[in-house]
Amino acid sequence: MSGKVTLVGAGPGDPGLLTVKGRAALAAADVVVYDRRGSPAVLDLIPGTARQIDVGKEASRHPVPQHRINQILLEEAQAGHSVVRLKGGDPFVFGRGGEELETLARAGVAFEEVPGVTSAIAAAAYGGIPVTHRSFSSSLHIITGHAREGASLSIDFDALVRARGTLVFLMGVTAMPIIVQGLLEAGMDPDTPAAMVENGTLPSQRRCDATLSTLPRQAAAMGIHSPALIVVGGVCALGRELCWFERLPLHGKRILVTRPRARAGTLADKLRSLGADVVECPCIETIPILPCPAMEAALRDLSAYEWLAFTSPTGVETFWFCLRELGRDARHLGGVKLAAIGPGTAKALAERGLTADLVPGTYDAAHLGGALADAARGKVLLLRAAEGSAALTDALAQRGIAYDDIAVYRTLYLFPHTRALREELEAGKIDAVTFTSASTVRGFLSTVGADADFSRTVGLCIGEQTAGEARKHGIPVRVAEKATIDSLVELVSHSFLGEQRKESKEKP
Repeated sequence: MSGKVTLVGAGPGDPGLLTVKGRAALAAADVVVYDRRGSPAVLDLIPGTARQIDVGKEASRHPVPQHRINQILLEEAQAGHSVVRLKGGDPFVFGRGGEELETLARAGVAFEEVPGVTSAIAAAAYGGIPVTHRSFSSSLHIITGHAREGASLSIDFDALVRARGTLVFLMGVTAMPIIVQGLLEAGMDPDTPAAMVENGTLPSQRRCDATLSTLPRQAAAMGIHSPALIVVGGVCALGRELCWFERLPLHGKRILVTRPRARAGTLADKLRSLGADVVECPCIETIPILPCPAMEAALRDLSAYEWLAFTSPTGVETFWFCLRELGRDARHLGGVKLAAIGPGTAKALAERGLTADLVPGTYDAAHLGGALADAARGKVLLLRAAEGSAALTDALAQRGIAYDDIAVYRTLYLFPHTRALREELEAGKIDAVTFTSASTVRGFLSTVGADADFSRTVGLCIGEQTAGEARKHGIPVRVAEKATIDSLVELVSHSFLGEQRKESKEKP
């Protein structure tokens, strides 16, 4: 049985610009064929079950020729797979999408095209340039600045000048001098506003403002390189006033997120919305201990406990799974009171229709233990990590509170990209590392090495217990006001706000 190819436009790089339909196609893919310049944040959305094929296309270099890419798509679909061909921007805007689908159509293979947001509009918009404006331009012309291999650039510059619209040149960095010369020779005013947007919609985005005649010199002075688009027209004069993206508080800041992959999304998305270049590096992974005979026995006799306490959403999830496996639901909890270490864990309970009776004012093991010791008169059941802090059980033992401490999941330390990550860290290319637990600190250290030089970064910690673990290893830290993700995001933003204001004042 033949499969299907879905040609998906990934947009210009910001993962938020991937369409809902494109994301759904990715989630259902058996095979994803992508280009080298694919956004890492978009590639992270590919499901772990999908086979990934890097066809290596980038500017002026195609290790896998186009005819071979066409053949790969055909072969994978004929093998019965659901194939996604992931292409930057929009596949039908100078993306050779039509060529790839022609091969499939001739072979009778089913296909679909999911449009993407083209960089011609998005990168300009992120640079503060509206491609049309009633005061400047009523038409838009998108031109490729890239010719077929061995051919010369063929553009009707006279027609473009007569059109009096906004001109957007894609893939035109190398040909920029020819483009500028062609427009000038066709009679365009040398003082026409012009701009280039490099790495449009990405945290590393830069905008070069100039006039048509000064654009080559200004771009060279800034070291603008591909990928970048060229915009020519009166609308470029609005760039400095309307450039909202580069004014975001974390624009240009590289932030490492160490949370487990399953929980990294919320933090990473919030940081990206503030302009950060987020590097997702899950240094730990939580693994439920299932089956868990000790937890099963405790759940069969919950009436023996006055309190049931959780120290993480993972503990809640594992408990709930075990409860359902025993054929029971929330009614089985009866009169047992519930304690959560913080709002995130309380939220995990609330998602299952359960309300936490106790959440300590400070969200760590020691304060949860103290609050339980004050409230408890009967026995306490703790369902938490095998590596759980002794501060919790010490607080209960000191007050003579009986408890059962059952490990329901383990924390594994991962070792991704050890050498490369350490080199970036020590070179000052990582502005901050976020830590949401002491275990993420330990996982990070196992990744980069405890002897690494941390002097050129800062650890942004969700609470004092986490910060204490980081300080033990010489990591400079700042601590969120509250042990919540929102408070941590606020800390990250405020940590660089003063620096951004200083840079803004220094700009001419």
